[in-house]
Amino acid sequence: MVAMRRMQAAGIDAFGGQVQMLELAAPRSPAPDEVVIAVHAAGVGNWDEIVRLGNWDVGRHPPLALGVEAAGVIDAVGEQVTTLARGDGVLTHPLPLRQQGAWAEWLVAPAALVARKPAAVPWETAAAFPVPALTADQALTEVAPAPAGKWLLVHGAGGVTGGLAVQLAVAREATVVATAGPTSSERVRGYGAYLVFDYHDPDWPARVRDASSGAGGIAAAVNAARGDAATALGAVVDGGRLATITGDPPPSERDVTVADIYVRADGARLAALAAALAEGLLSLHVAATVPVAEAAAALKRAVAGRAAGAIVLALERST
Repeated sequence: MVAMRRMQAAGIDAFGGQVQMLELAAPRSPAPDEVVIAVHAAGVGNWDEIVRLGNWDVGRHPPLALGVEAAGVIDAVGEQVTTLARGDGVLTHPLPLRQQGAWAEWLVAPAALVARKPAAVPWETAAAFPVPALTADQALTEVAPAPAGKWLLVHGAGGVTGGLAVQLAVAREATVVATAGPTSSERVRGYGAYLVFDYHDPDWPARVRDASSGAGGIAAAVNAARGDAATALGAVVDGGRLATITGDPPPSERDVTVADIYVRADGARLAALAAALAEGLLSLHVAATVPVAEAAAALKRAVAGRAAGAIVLALERST
């Protein structure tokens, strides 16, 4: 009798439980539309805390490896997969999960939700890229599908997702007004933001309105500041649009359309965004890469929100 292959993972044995190392069944042969990825690195974000608490349905229940984004090498492909091959470097946000999450030695994903990793992009950067890049792209498209020549606000631009929203809007020729803290304001200006206001200033919405009044005001805004979507709403002109990625959409007022954005898996868009990353149109700073055994501490750091960039877990496979 052949023993079932096992794998090491970081996750939970019950929703709300503490993150710990788990030994789980490794994937068997992929389904016809699937690939199995040998994970090199996986991203850590505050969204993983939502999964841990059972407040984001990712399609699986504990015992569960956490993690919803990863980069690695294709280890096996299903019989219907023609766009990817064993040995290809890839990145993915593979929700809903087919088996386990990304904080594990192997990850099963539908081939349609997998993008090739450009050779110029490091593993750690690729691992931390899918969720914030797709989120920023989808939020920006929601409020300003054609932003060229328009003034656009990104509130909370010092974070990974907010920073990508600034870069995407600049690449699409918008005039970007951003908020950030003192330690990240210069970096946000480097992304191409035209004006950067300190979000600690309680009068920043009024200052944004004044600065943009000659251009007709801020008609489109993306909120990436946790718990502060209502404040961002105050900077938007009557009849404008606000997308918040923080799960706290305020009631609409003044005919402003408010959208509550939850990231959607999209392999084709991820491939396009990864290409922009490789070309230097986008950038993502990795603040720390730690072993998967330190996942619990890494998640706490991500939830605290004080890291100056993305946090990544490095995976090592069992022999």
